[in-house]
Amino acid sequence: MMLRTGYWRYAGRPGILRAGPHVLATLLMVAAALSCTAPSCMAETIGTGAIPILVYHRFDPVRRGPTTVTIAAFERQLDWLAAHRYRIVPLRQAVDILQDIAASDGPVAAITADDGHVSVYTQLYPIILRRHVPVTLFLYPSAISRASYALTWAQLAEMLRSGLVSVQSHTYWHPNFRVERARLAPDAYRTFIADQLARSKSVLAQHLAVPIDMLAWPFGIADPELCAAARRAGYRAAFGYGGGAARPGVDPMDIPRIPMSDISMPGAIAEHPPAARLTTRLTTTPERAAP
Repeated sequence: MMLRTGYWRYAGRPGILRAGPHVLATLLMVAAALSCTAPSCMAETIGTGAIPILVYHRFDPVRRGPTTVTIAAFERQLDWLAAHRYRIVPLRQAVDILQDIAASDGPVAAITADDGHVSVYTQLYPIILRRHVPVTLFLYPSAISRASYALTWAQLAEMLRSGLVSVQSHTYWHPNFRVERARLAPDAYRTFIADQLARSKSVLAQHLAVPIDMLAWPFGIADPELCAAARRAGYRAAFGYGGGAARPGVDPMDIPRIPMSDISMPGAIAEHPPAARLTTRLTTTPERAAP
């Protein structure tokens, strides 16, 4: 007897499952990335000229989760990038390379962290200083110095003084724009978008005295209306969630990023190949302070 499921086939004998074509294709892609160790091989996997922009959320000494990376795993990921000759550059420089404003003399990568969890200061920041690694934080300022899980303005100011940490916008309170579109009338929804984009810029600039011209879309949700609103609000670049490494010529209002957890770097690349978008976004709403 052969039971077909589209993904696995039961071959009629105890303990024997045969993989369907979808599973086989996925397994082959993961195996290729995991067995690919030479720099030239990884360049082919990621794409020549493509820039892996990694996105993290929380950091923990031992606990792992869908959006939490352990310190040991993060250090291994940095080691992998170094072994494969990737130079970690500030996000602004990566955007300049993608837009052909600046040139790169070799493979580069960029590191971002979303939401402003306090572990960025307690766990990530010491590694930033020790390894001299630039990192961009995308923040929704409604939570800063207000929510127990969030960074404080004083911690952010200290990190900015290092010259290795930059801060950009993650909207004002991290809304789900699909939910808000369904909830609000069209005019009210457009006003809501404009407020989320403008208020984040103004509050971050007021507290930190830094230019805010880049944005990370909450839940990776972006569409033509949102991208047009971001341009009107003065953002030069905006970033999604998923989609693999960013390639030259990418839409500057929806630049892909690679979601990171405790997975290995080759595994993360295999899970998020170029030009793909996550079909399942983050399933949990980030904790946030009240608007």
